[in-house]
Amino acid sequence: MAFRPSGFDPSRVAQELARAASSRILVLDGAMGTQLQALKFTEGDFRKGRFEDWPKDLRGNNDLLTLTQPEAVRDIHLRYFEAGADIVETNTFSSTSIAQADYAMQALVPELNIAAARLAREAAALAEKKDGRRRFVAGAMGPTNRTASISPDVNNPGFRAVSFDDLRTAYGEQARALVEGGSHLLLVETIFDTLNAKAALFAIEEVFDELGLRLPVIVSGTITDLSGRTLSGQTPTAFWHSLSHAKPFAIGLNCALGAKEMRAHIQEIARVADTLVCAYPNAGLPNEFGLYDESPQATASMLGEFAESGLVNIVGGCCGTTPAHIEAIAEAMKGREPRRVPKVAPALRLSGLEPFTLTQAIPFVNIGERTNVTGSARFRKLITSGDFAAALDVARDQVANGAQVIDVNMDEGLLDSPKAMVEFLSLVASEPDISRVPVMVDSSKFSVIVAGLKCLQGKGIVNSISLKEGEEKFIAEARLVRRYGAAVVVMAFD
Repeated sequence: MAFRPSGFDPSRVAQELARAASSRILVLDGAMGTQLQALKFTEGDFRKGRFEDWPKDLRGNNDLLTLTQPEAVRDIHLRYFEAGADIVETNTFSSTSIAQADYAMQALVPELNIAAARLAREAAALAEKKDGRRRFVAGAMGPTNRTASISPDVNNPGFRAVSFDDLRTAYGEQARALVEGGSHLLLVETIFDTLNAKAALFAIEEVFDELGLRLPVIVSGTITDLSGRTLSGQTPTAFWHSLSHAKPFAIGLNCALGAKEMRAHIQEIARVADTLVCAYPNAGLPNEFGLYDESPQATASMLGEFAESGLVNIVGGCCGTTPAHIEAIAEAMKGREPRRVPKVAPALRLSGLEPFTLTQAIPFVNIGERTNVTGSARFRKLITSGDFAAALDVARDQVANGAQVIDVNMDEGLLDSPKAMVEFLSLVASEPDISRVPVMVDSSKFSVIVAGLKCLQGKGIVNSISLKEGEEKFIAEARLVRRYGAAVVVMAFD
């Protein structure tokens, strides 16, 4: 029997949300963290009721306030609803076992998420009772404080502080609890490393399968500065190509930038994404004291221009925004038509740090085959001897000489092939002049392919799968490849 959270039918809620988004621009809430910080809670306030003897400092763990200061959290949700928000986010930005490890609170993760979703649902019910307007709760899933594509050690670029499977486990636990608490939708947000987001979306799909339900999912990335790229190096279009396989309800950007600085990047996503687009910028850029002082009217005016230009379907605010900002934004959206989702022509859309689109107008693709131990004696010698630095030079030369995709194969009897694949692809990810192009993960062993896919933040290609072991296995492998967010070569056998 399928799981059903108390209080709503997921399929009906998804239809209601889609219907609302088709008729008007939806309004998301504003900042939770800066609103809580403004209350100046003390260490004692964070510990109140049950954590007085906790061995670690807890001040700053804002998600814990869901348990120790629930009235304050509920009041912030309610004020955003009263300001005009259609959707509020749960107070769970850091409610994963990975992020809560800093406070030794991993065991509290299910409780934090369930309680946060229920608090937000209570606020939604209060708001609906006052004016009869439908409200929604988004289960917020932050990026964690680890990156799967970037080494924290400049002297060891192949090292990772977290793996895809670590993230998958942590996000799965969070998603399951957010659904149990009654979230109407899930929001994977502030994505600075797309591989983290791929792990989150993979985990969410597993949870949906397990529970026998589906909720809408919004995905929101972060362009970290004026370079126009995420922290892990992707352009907005590459970001979309990497995550489009998950068919999100909406995709967009939040945090790091104000509306003025975000506009060009939202415009790029709005041009390429065949789904809804969301934008919730900060209240401008931080001033010399690290504070956000852009007025509600200024933020609303700029987001109003986004709407007038047909760029957005969902808007709200991130760091520094207040109920006053959301009230002004909601007012600015009145009478504005939501962006029309474009019909995108069929094509093979791949990505490394940069997008690559293959259409019928392109006669062929240059695939660099020298990073293949079965096809290059030199590369095989470098890998088997452990000279990965020189092996990277081979990949670099391939891209410099025009390879649009690099094929990586580690099928050699003397190698631990999954380990070699992970080590090499982790090093490739640290080299922007190589990782700007998509990767083709090439192996006759599906376990090696899976190991490689867990290293790719972009949308790569699997080479290959076939029907030689039967239709059932072929379909299972094809579905798994799609869930990892890759294209696939299907090999024909006689």
